[in-house]
Amino acid sequence: MTELSEKEFLKKLVDVVYKLRGIANTQGARFSSKWDEYLKSINPNPHKIRQIKLDKEKFIEDINYRIYTLEEVEKAFVDGFYSIKSLLETLYKSYFLDSELFKTDFSKEDQLMLKYYVARDILGNLVQYNQIDHETVPLKYNLVARNYLIIKLKGQFDTEILETMKKLQIKDISVTNINEIMEEVQADGIVAKTIKDNKIFYTLNREVKLSTEGKEKYNKVLRALVEWPTQMWRSFYNIRELNVTINEEIPHLDFLHQILSRTATQGFTAADYVFKNLIKYYKELR
Repeated sequence: MTELSEKEFLKKLVDVVYKLRGIANTQGARFSSKWDEYLKSINPNPHKIRQIKLDKEKFIEDINYRIYTLEEVEKAFVDGFYSIKSLLETLYKSYFLDSELFKTDFSKEDQLMLKYYVARDILGNLVQYNQIDHETVPLKYNLVARNYLIIKLKGQFDTEILETMKKLQIKDISVTNINEIMEEVQADGIVAKTIKDNKIFYTLNREVKLSTEGKEKYNKVLRALVEWPTQMWRSFYNIRELNVTINEEIPHLDFLHQILSRTATQGFTAADYVFKNLIKYYKELR
């Protein structure tokens, strides 16, 4: 791998910041637009991603401006996380809970299914987000989101479901908790319970899917918002272009290498770590 000089690395960094600026501004505007189309009456002030401005030449030449811009990107990373949380909070604590809009737009059967459907789409795709935030969505929907595919394909023992949920770093969860929650899921008709090898075994009773009318309405009013977190996460929290080798003449080389080693991993935690520490790095050089 070619080693980059300090100047070459700065050029690489400003290109990545430019890419992130474009994603933040585009995805942020898309989120706001889709929100205003449907959920504004329920929550007029969701958390949004801040707009990022960038003067590429000034970024390279002016270390203070560089630090400021990196700080803005890091704040936008945090905004992205809280935008997802804001969406989930609005859906599960207001819209699904007691919203006339929800009751008007969807039949009772689709209302039941949609709570599972949305959790599966967002939390099922965003394992790392779910590890950080497993409180916003009620646990029964989270549990089905995390285990749905395996339950559908081959069934699962309660102990296996417990191990999956422990990976989300949920504290003080037990097999008893799992079975209490699965009783609720069974009451909703999603799973069936049997005894196999003297243990409780769950299989899928009916698929989590919407009626034809419900799917049409969902596609019209909610789909863009529900798919937004996955689209945003996979693009905005991907900074693998910074997974580069640096020339040994660059100051504080070991610290910089330590920072950049995290760029090989995609996701909020790694991206936020990298930019927080790049800010520290350039403050040290200033």
